[in-house]
Amino acid sequence: MEPLKEVSGRAIPFGRKNVDTDVIIPAKWLKTITREGMGRGAFETLREDPDNLFDSAEFKGSPILIAGDNFGCGSSREHAAWALLDLGITAVIAPSFSDIFSGNAFKNGILTVVLPQEAVDRLMEVAQTDPITIDLEHQVVTTPFQDRFTFEIDPFRKHCLLNGLDEVGLTLARGDAIAAYENKASGELSWLARPQGVQAA
Repeated sequence: MEPLKEVSGRAIPFGRKNVDTDVIIPAKWLKTITREGMGRGAFETLREDPDNLFDSAEFKGSPILIAGDNFGCGSSREHAAWALLDLGITAVIAPSFSDIFSGNAFKNGILTVVLPQEAVDRLMEVAQTDPITIDLEHQVVTTPFQDRFTFEIDPFRKHCLLNGLDEVGLTLARGDAIAAYENKASGELSWLARPQGVQAA
């Protein structure tokens, strides 16, 4: 997972409420076990409209998605996060998220930013013409027009995102401690491996 300190660029002014994971990535895409190419299925039904935002020249490849309330509701498919990443989205701003989607997004290196509806409405307006910047370290979203919206984030999630640590990375970071524990445990339990009646040297 790549470290994520700042996300800056055009934001897709999507804004739709109650977008479930089946809209983000239809069920037929769940058969794959690889993340590569999942972006082709992201918002597939909506992208059947030739005038959709995701494929427009103006917003294609944008790193930020602005969504409506309760984004990512529905079934708990991690493929939704995979699809967003493969589409180029590394941050989503919304008034609220499904807890399961938010967890899956975090585990895959996507920053979910919760802001009041008024702030989201303002960012939707700015996104029509100008870029937006999300500064994770200082927990603030800014625009070229001096808008400044602070947001809260769990300290553990912030640490992991800033340092590019997924679950595997967190485990590897504790490698020395794990090895020390295993060595200590194997010494304490070595008697279990000895045949009955055999004394330790």
